[in-house]
Amino acid sequence: MTCSEHPDNLKVLLIEDSPLLRQVLSGMIEDIDGVEICGYAEDEQHALDILETQPIDLAIVDIELKQGSGIGVLKTLGANPERYGTPHTVILSNHSHPAMRKRCESLGIDAFFDKSLQMNQLIGYVQDAVARRSNPSPAP
Repeated sequence: MTCSEHPDNLKVLLIEDSPLLRQVLSGMIEDIDGVEICGYAEDEQHALDILETQPIDLAIVDIELKQGSGIGVLKTLGANPERYGTPHTVILSNHSHPAMRKRCESLGIDAFFDKSLQMNQLIGYVQDAVARRSNPSPAP
């Protein structure tokens, strides 16, 4: 799966190892005008391969993956922005313990959402990201 060349779309990578959740989440996200899902990854290496070859605006990352982890993705992104770009990153996980949130925040995430409680907030975050792209604030 690759992104189209439409420059105005918010390009999203979904890094999630559950096929059912990927399907549900992608359906919800694709219903948002101005959003394009540019790929899916169920493990750390596949996520990094996609990030290396495609411009991504937003990576939605699960902490637990089939192989590797979302933490590994975040660490690699932070250490190699010239190689992987600088997409906005949000965590969508069942591991919402304050210590895990703090660890992810220290790795530069933009937001953290609990899978079981905050799916609607994640969708709102994506809608807001599209709105910010459509109406950027003027430079001071």
